[in-house]
Amino acid sequence: MKKNSRFLIALQDLDIMISEIKNKSNARELKEMGFELSGLKELEKARSELAEQISPAILNRYEKLTLHYKIAILPITGDKCLGCFVRLPTSFFSPTTSVELITCENCGRMLYIP
Repeated sequence: MKKNSRFLIALQDLDIMISEIKNKSNARELKEMGFELSGLKELEKARSELAEQISPAILNRYEKLTLHYKIAILPITGDKCLGCFVRLPTSFFSPTTSVELITCENCGRMLYIP
């Protein structure tokens, strides 16, 4: 796994944590279960620092995908996209292909090979 995909996965995790803290009903349930919900400013700062390390084109594509999907970047398992479960073309797995991020032809999510 290369740099951009690792950074995007971490960015997605931060985005999910931030959205869970900001969601009032979800935050109330998490507090009732005993989870501490603090550190929103630190999470947002970490997100902005991480976003600066991702190429602008890839970051822009990721942010557009997050408007449609909660999970925008996923691993490929077997030969399927874990977002829409469609089988990917075998050309994606060619030894000559050294692309770090692949786009699912069905749902458009960003995919990586773990």
